[in-house]
Amino acid sequence: MIRASGLVKRYKEVTALDGLDLTVPEGKVLALLGPNGAGKTTAVKCLTTLIRPDAGTAEVAGVDVLTDPVGVRSRIGLSGQYAAVDEHLTAYENLVMIGRLYHLGKARAQERARELLEKSDLTEFADRPAKTYSGGQRRRLDLAGALVAEPPVLVLDEPTTGLDVRSRQQMWDVIRELVAGGSTLLLTTQYLEEADRLADNILVIDHGRAIAEGTADELKSRTGGERIEVVLADAADREAATRVLAEVAIDGIRVGDNGRELTAATGGSPTGDLLRVLQGFEREEVTVLDVGLRRPTLDDVFLALTGHAAEESPDSDSPATPDETKELAR
Repeated sequence: MIRASGLVKRYKEVTALDGLDLTVPEGKVLALLGPNGAGKTTAVKCLTTLIRPDAGTAEVAGVDVLTDPVGVRSRIGLSGQYAAVDEHLTAYENLVMIGRLYHLGKARAQERARELLEKSDLTEFADRPAKTYSGGQRRRLDLAGALVAEPPVLVLDEPTTGLDVRSRQQMWDVIRELVAGGSTLLLTTQYLEEADRLADNILVIDHGRAIAEGTADELKSRTGGERIEVVLADAADREAATRVLAEVAIDGIRVGDNGRELTAATGGSPTGDLLRVLQGFEREEVTVLDVGLRRPTLDDVFLALTGHAAEESPDSDSPATPDETKELAR
């Protein structure tokens, strides 16, 4: 349903996309995983006809992005990083307006608005101006707007960035329902956990290039699985703690800036390795303030794949603006 080959996009001296390839089968979810500046939003802009790539080809639902942009727009729904809603209109009025822009007709636009308000759990807020909504409510309304025309392909650009935990969970629930209904979805995110929960496949990109692809489990296996994190009571115990962690670590041990925070990737049983570490600390008389297991993060993936942490380079990958998103309905 989505296919891109050799996409290139440059902004003066900055290369935002550097030969990106990707494929999304029908009914599947592909997550583009990467930090700010990796090229995620630029890829979205190219695939949704908001900008033209400098090189490469792309098709969405069998329609060429470059030769038939209007055809592509009729087959997609886009929810960008900024909620493209009119703050002075109510949720109901926003959705009816979008329906009229898609030429659904007045009656069908009103019917579709009511359907989506219920699906998005916004019915009780339907008659309130959007400017009074919380961040999570605005994001759900924006996603509902992307669904008005019932497109076969959905593109969600960092849909949960900036949301609190509860709002993020609510967005995940809405997205899961869409996927269960057979939607084909391209999702960009900075969060490995989000990609893990929602995507069939993950494409990790850095500086506009694909650097790894696979399922969440496959990527995690490349980054060493679970991490043991330790906070020492005294930095003087760092040498002894490092010796203990080295017994279970499959890679180097990362030390925090204050010298008391240590992180080690484990290759065996996470709980078994944690028990060995705790026993070792007792043997070496190392006092800790905190110790526990956590899953790999985006930084862990990037360290394993590129040798550097995820770095922010926002100038190379500007997000889609509300005006650009609204342009899709024209």
